[in-house]
Amino acid sequence: MPVTTSNIYGKISISDEAIAKVAAHAALECYGVVEMVSRRLSDSFSLLFKRDSSGKGVKVVTNGDRIFIDIYVIIKFGVSISAVAESLKSSVKYKVEQFTGMIVNTVNVNIIGVKL
Repeated sequence: MPVTTSNIYGKISISDEAIAKVAAHAALECYGVVEMVSRRLSDSFSLLFKRDSSGKGVKVVTNGDRIFIDIYVIIKFGVSISAVAESLKSSVKYKVEQFTGMIVNTVNVNIIGVKL
């Protein structure tokens, strides 16, 4: 379900996939994040057949003009988990809000593993 807004130029509609790509890009730029991972095994199989997996590890749910984001990551060994999670939340929230012009209600960070 895409997020829509209207302004003087007309109606703007942003798909959940576009929001997921922006969130994934913002997450990979954060210090301590090694990679994004799929939520379930079935998601991994479906990504094998897609060419573009840039939204991997991100689940976006929209409700009206509110955006809810779940991020699944593997972090680097030796970094503070809470510091990486807080940095990830604020970075993703800021970049998605700048991209969409909408309010990001929550960003949930799920740390799946640690890589050496």
